[in-house]
Amino acid sequence: MRNSFRWIADRWRSFFRKRRLSMRNATDNQEEWHTHISPAGIFAAFVAFVLLIFVLVLTFVAYSPVLELLPGYRSEADKSRENIIRNIMRLDSMERMMNDMLTYNHNIALIMEGKTPVVASRTQSDSLRIDKRLVAPNAEDSVLRAQMEGDGAYSLERSVNARPPMREAIEMATPVEGIITERFDLKQGRFGISIAAAPEAQVASADEGTVVLSLWTPETGYIIEVQHAGNLLSVYRNLSQSLVTPGQRVRRGEVIGTNTEALADAGDAKILTFELWNNGKPVDPEGYIVFR
Repeated sequence: MRNSFRWIADRWRSFFRKRRLSMRNATDNQEEWHTHISPAGIFAAFVAFVLLIFVLVLTFVAYSPVLELLPGYRSEADKSRENIIRNIMRLDSMERMMNDMLTYNHNIALIMEGKTPVVASRTQSDSLRIDKRLVAPNAEDSVLRAQMEGDGAYSLERSVNARPPMREAIEMATPVEGIITERFDLKQGRFGISIAAAPEAQVASADEGTVVLSLWTPETGYIIEVQHAGNLLSVYRNLSQSLVTPGQRVRRGEVIGTNTEALADAGDAKILTFELWNNGKPVDPEGYIVFR
């Protein structure tokens, strides 16, 4: 054991012991240069050399584009730059498509109004501007104008004035069974229709909706307002009784009150005023409901 420690100590001292390294002339064998070195010095010099090479390579790689010359190598900065450029190109394409759609819709609106559409022209600045030059009409445009302005299936006048399609699309319920005594007439100040019904007749909701008003006034008795889908509001006036409260949901045909207001010349007949408002404007209820 002691011999082992002694051998290790000798090896350690030998690692740091200096040796003489000299250079001699091959002709006369005279020493021309010498130095003293040790294995520990050689090892330290080698480690220092490796560290110096590592620092030089790291600096060269960090501050020069040498890595871009290597095939298959791409830095994260290059990837981010390419992604940004690609996203900018996509946004530009989306902007062009949106501007084209807006111009297309604008031209369709002009054609439906009987006006001449405009041409969209791009400049070198990649901006979309409106050119006021006339567009030469073609066969498809002439056919579309004839269908929109004539009496065909796509006529604007027919789509505005036709009542049967509106009735079929909405199919609202009749609020009460009776006879219409006064019809809708904005010039006369009648915003709805008057229906003569039997005494104490049940009044039903024209469609599914929410009750927004239910109150009594000396002039009109009970009045009920129901908000329906599509921004449509139904109003029921001259009721003797209200069976609903504000905020209550009602179904189509559900009873919401009873009729009132006897007519002087109609015996025991009762009268109901029924109104429909679409987007805040009064509309003719007979355009939405088939009264029998």
